[in-house]
Amino acid sequence: MDVAAAAARLAPFAPPTPLVRALLLSRDLGCDLWVKNETVSPIASFKWRGALNDLLRQPGTRGVVTSSTGNHGQGVAWAAGVSGVPAHIFLPLGANPTKRAKIALLGATIHDGGHDLDAAKETAIAFAREEGLRFIDDGESEGVIEGAATIGHEIARQLQRIDVVYVPMGSGSLASGVAMAIREQHPRAHIVAVQASGSPAMADSFHARRPVERPAETIADGLICRVPAQLALDQLIEFVDDAITATDDELLAAARAMILGAHILVEPSGAAGLAAAMRGDLRGKSVVVIATGANITPELFATL
Repeated sequence: MDVAAAAARLAPFAPPTPLVRALLLSRDLGCDLWVKNETVSPIASFKWRGALNDLLRQPGTRGVVTSSTGNHGQGVAWAAGVSGVPAHIFLPLGANPTKRAKIALLGATIHDGGHDLDAAKETAIAFAREEGLRFIDDGESEGVIEGAATIGHEIARQLQRIDVVYVPMGSGSLASGVAMAIREQHPRAHIVAVQASGSPAMADSFHARRPVERPAETIADGLICRVPAQLALDQLIEFVDDAITATDDELLAAARAMILGAHILVEPSGAAGLAAAMRGDLRGKSVVVIATGANITPELFATL
């Protein structure tokens, strides 16, 4: 994978996202805590990067298909619109209504069905095969991982010292890509992937060194994964130091802390990195967390 080439591909579409030292959180945790704010994007999520990079790497498709709990679907819908091709997004039943509404606004055709993300994925793959369209997999696409890795590329270029990086993990494309990119310039950085404890498939698979299927039930819909993606898992094993989980209560507390301590609105999924940071002893270290998405429902916002 060529992360620098992906960064050059994406550069005409959006500037690098902010990387800001959070004063209050740094004080509270006794470290230099930097927040990479991926909510500052056309879809309030980092997912546009991988989707657009995947399309730009292989132009000429007549249409794309994907499955998603919401943010990846937004990314594919937005990238398809930029590329001028139709998009079909398969969502599991009960998907986040805020994310669903934005996918519709982006002009994609929505297909609702399946009890969870992986069930929706099976239907989406079959549809893509029948229609002769391209399926963009969130965890099995080199283009998606390479695009997500541009976040790590930007972080690595902006900071001279990086001790610890906490990366939210669903399918694993972000964590593996960010780790790969940061390793190039900061080989001693300790990189930790953080998944919801109610959906631990990728974290358990990382430790088992093989795919391990797990049930998925969490408030953090952006961290859901029942069936591990082999490509993302291979990259995690190669580049990531550790994979841990955070409870729903920890994710909610971290999302609230991100609002009050960094003045950034995130959904629980987007606060997973901070949830892990709040648990550890980081005194004197230079720490990066990635705020991955802000597509929160009004009900959940009221809870925070």
